[in-house]
Amino acid sequence: MKVLVTGGAGFIGSHTVDLLLEKGYEVRVLDSLEPPVHPDKEKPDYLPDDVEFILGDVRNKGDVEKALQGIDYIFHLAAYQGYLIDFSKFAFTNDGGTALIYEAIVEKKLPVKKIILGSSQSVYGEGKYRCARHGIRYPFPRSLEQLERGDWELKCPTCQQPMQPLPTDESRASPHNQYAVSKYCQELYALTLGKRFGIPTVVLRYSITQGPRQSFYNAYSGILRIFATRLLHNLPPIIYEDGEQLRDYVYVGDVVVANILAMESETANYEVYNIGGSEILSVSEYAKLVSNVMGKNVTPRVPGEFRFGDVRHIISDISKIKKLGWQPQTSVEQVAREYIDWARKQPEVSDYYAEAEKVMKQEGVLKAVRS
Repeated sequence: MKVLVTGGAGFIGSHTVDLLLEKGYEVRVLDSLEPPVHPDKEKPDYLPDDVEFILGDVRNKGDVEKALQGIDYIFHLAAYQGYLIDFSKFAFTNDGGTALIYEAIVEKKLPVKKIILGSSQSVYGEGKYRCARHGIRYPFPRSLEQLERGDWELKCPTCQQPMQPLPTDESRASPHNQYAVSKYCQELYALTLGKRFGIPTVVLRYSITQGPRQSFYNAYSGILRIFATRLLHNLPPIIYEDGEQLRDYVYVGDVVVANILAMESETANYEVYNIGGSEILSVSEYAKLVSNVMGKNVTPRVPGEFRFGDVRHIISDISKIKKLGWQPQTSVEQVAREYIDWARKQPEVSDYYAEAEKVMKQEGVLKAVRS
C-alpha cells in the first residue's frame, strides 16, 4: 500500500511518515518547503531517504496529479497557518488545495481508498461554556472594545455573568479567525466531496500539538517553541492577556498514532474526531512548567497585550476518539522535556519571537490594553 502525505516534510507530517514506514507502508511526500517552516527551502535531514519526495504545491494541479499517481491513502496535512492578515492565502492554500485533491481524484478516476484530513481545534472558536443561570452557551468572540479594556472572560449573552468553559465536542463549529475559517472550510470540502463521490474521508481536529521538529522559525504560534526559545536565551516568556487562558496540549507521537488509526479503521469513515490531550493547563501554568523543566528562574512578562482573534479558553472533548481505542499517552511535562532536549541539540536556535512580535504589531494583530 502506498500513502501520500502532503506537508510530509513538516512537523506532524514527518512524524506520520516515520510511523507509516515503521508499519510497512510505502510513502510519498508532497511538500513545497515553504518558509518560515523551511527557511532554506531544503528537504530536512529527518526525512528518510526511502521516502519518495516531490517538491510541489497543493495549489498546483500538475503537482497534485503527479503526487496522486498510484496512491492508496492520503494524509492531507499541508496547510498555511499563522496570525497575519494575508487572508486570501489561507483560503487559496488550505481550501483550494483540499478542493484540488478531490478534483484530481474524481477527474482522473483514481482509486484512492481514503483521505485523512488534518484539521484544528481552532474551528470551535470559543467553544462550549456553561452559564449557571442559562445553561450551555456557544458564545461569540470577544469584541475589540472588550479586549482593549482588559476584560478577558466570556460572559453569558443573556445575563452578562461569567461562564464556565467546558470540553468541546465535535458537534458544533464556530471559527473566529482566518485560519480557523479556512480549516473549517477544508472540512466541508473534504466531507461533502468525499460523501458525494464515495471517497472515504476522516477529519481529525488536533489540539495544540507539541514535540520535536516543530520549527523554530514560525514564531507566530506554538507556545512550547516560543517559550523554549526565549528561555534558551534567558529571556522571559511573553504571556498575552492575563495568562489564565485554558488549553489542552497533545504530543505529536500520540497524534500520529491517531492518524494511522483513522486510516486503518473503517468505523472512522466520514467522521470527525478531536485529537487532544488529557491535561488542562493555563498559559501561566504552562510557562512555569517549561521554566522548571529547563531549570530556569525567569519570570514571564505580562505586558498587557493580546492577539486579536485569539480565543479565551478552548478544551477538546476526546471521548469520541477514545471509543476507537485511542487516548493520549504522553504527559505535558514529558513532551516539554523531549522538545527541549531536541532544541538544545540544534545548531542554531535564535529568538525569532522578537521579529514576529514586530510584524504582528505592524499588522494590527498584536494590540495593547488601553490604559
